Amino acid sequence: MTKSRFRPCIDLHQGKVKQIVGGTLRDDGPGPKENFVSELGAGDFAKKFRDDRLTGGHVIKLGPGNDEAAREALAAWPGGMQIGGGIHVDNAQEWLDAGASHVIVTSWLFDDGVRLSDDKVRLLAERIGPERLVIDLSCRRDGDGWTVATNRWQTLTDLKVDECSLDRLAPFCDEFLIHAADVEGLCGGIDHQLVELLGSWGGKPVTYAGGASSMQDLESIDLLGGGRVDVTVGSALDLFGGDKLCYRDLVEWNCR
Repeated sequence: MTKSRFRPCIDLHQGKVKQIVGGTLRDDGPGPKENFVSELGAGDFAKKFRDDRLTGGHVIKLGPGNDEAAREALAAWPGGMQIGGGIHVDNAQEWLDAGASHVIVTSWLFDDGVRLSDDKVRLLAERIGPERLVIDLSCRRDGDGWTVATNRWQTLTDLKVDECSLDRLAPFCDEFLIHAADVEGLCGGIDHQLVELLGSWGGKPVTYAGGASSMQDLESIDLLGGGRVDVTVGSALDLFGGDKLCYRDLVEWNCR
């Protein structure tokens, strides 16, 4: 029987491990709302995930100034984590060589950050192999559905998150990563309808991120997603200064 599993994450901003409210990460105006800033380096977190044999997690570079920290994490858990943030066809192999199991790509796949380019999708998949590519379809609520958002979730694209889009992109990647940006970092619960959509599709592995703040949320993801949707947890986790979920409980949840 397929079961959802917890996947770890390391979010990097200005070279530090942070947890940020997703909708506040902007190029203009005041800085993002930070829920947590760690005194430990990215490598320290990656070593913990390595020691606990947590695979399939991701390192996300939120803007410039994060390459050194990202390399530190990948070196600490070679082959154990994916890398995203500023990845494109000319540097993807470089990050794989640095120890990433996969590269995670969103913005580069869209011309002007708005229009999905099938040519770019094919080019990247051909260059590194679809088995090394994770397509990030992180999104925002738009009417009665969801629209992919690029450029650190600031720009809405022409691509909806639905079964048609997932079918269109599935041949070119190994899995999908989907942040529900409107609930990311708020610790206010998951987007149940989005999880249900992802689980009903079930064509490729999918990791959902956004709002998980209790074991009930994780159980809901497992139930609504039919065991086909994995989950990552950020601000609610005690590892990142939260008080709602215990990291050790999630490690044990993977072994259930």
